[in-house]
Amino acid sequence: MPQPQLDVLSVGDVVTDAFIKLLDDQAKVEKTDDGPRLSMVFGTKVPFDHAEVIAAVGNAANAAVAFAKLGLNSGLVANVGNDDWGREIIAALNDKDVDSRFVHINPKHKSNYHYVLWYKEERTILIKHEEYDYHWPRFRIIDIPKWVYFSSISENAIEYHDQISGWLESHPTVKLAFQPGTFQIEAGTKRLRKIYERTEVLAVNREEATTISDGDHHDINDLFDKLHKLGPKIILISDGHAGAYASDGNQRWKMPIYPDPKPPVERTGAGDSFTSTFVAALAKGANVESALLWAPINSMNVVQHVGAQAGLLDEKQINKYLRDAPHWYHPERLR
Repeated sequence: MPQPQLDVLSVGDVVTDAFIKLLDDQAKVEKTDDGPRLSMVFGTKVPFDHAEVIAAVGNAANAAVAFAKLGLNSGLVANVGNDDWGREIIAALNDKDVDSRFVHINPKHKSNYHYVLWYKEERTILIKHEEYDYHWPRFRIIDIPKWVYFSSISENAIEYHDQISGWLESHPTVKLAFQPGTFQIEAGTKRLRKIYERTEVLAVNREEATTISDGDHHDINDLFDKLHKLGPKIILISDGHAGAYASDGNQRWKMPIYPDPKPPVERTGAGDSFTSTFVAALAKGANVESALLWAPINSMNVVQHVGAQAGLLDEKQINKYLRDAPHWYHPERLR
């Protein structure tokens, strides 16, 4: 039986996260000139609460699982090693209805494995990206997706962006959602010009928007204007507790967060769930305003759980939250 066409193909590094829950009295956050620092006693044994290991996570994998949960045909392009972690990652993707045919097994490399220091509701992640040999897959016509969702990837994958932009150029009907990671932002807009020009949806937080555009951090319209000049048709800017902003080039909106039912457990994946849910709504035919209604709900529920995927909702659950939403929960037109 042939595979159905993929609605969204997510692209990026996939990892296993080991969450280490620190005891409140065994660590503290100190303010420094360079920002807050997590501090623990040095050179001794430090007790911790517990640990949880979660396979098949990372920006792109989290998005792929969210798309599948929302009823879309979802796949992932990623790399793993020929090891137990890699096999666990592929099994976890399959269990969550994510097509893993395009996950490449690298015999000479390990799978990515990160450590998450979980202190109160925040996390500090110790990361190391394996230097895989990145190659864009060759697709049969029936495998060409409707959307590509491109996110965080290793700094040694810069030429991979050229492969992707070249493929997108020859497949103009495929829409691109771009949620740039740290290394992609550091690469700069000149180096990734073709990616930005081809982007249908660009999703960033306010700090990232400022860095990418060199715009005024305090002027959301200036950020939108400068980001649109790079090429993206729709721009989504998240702003923490202040909510989020969106622009389609003609109209602009501000969207509040969905109220938390209780204090967050842990914030990993809040941004991934927000962005992927927004894109999922568009992929299902929604307009920007409707997509803005969906996105904060999934983000709200994700932070009530450990990890980026346990709290992901399906469409029926999102609609239930929408029916129960307070009267002020709706997009506000900025212009």
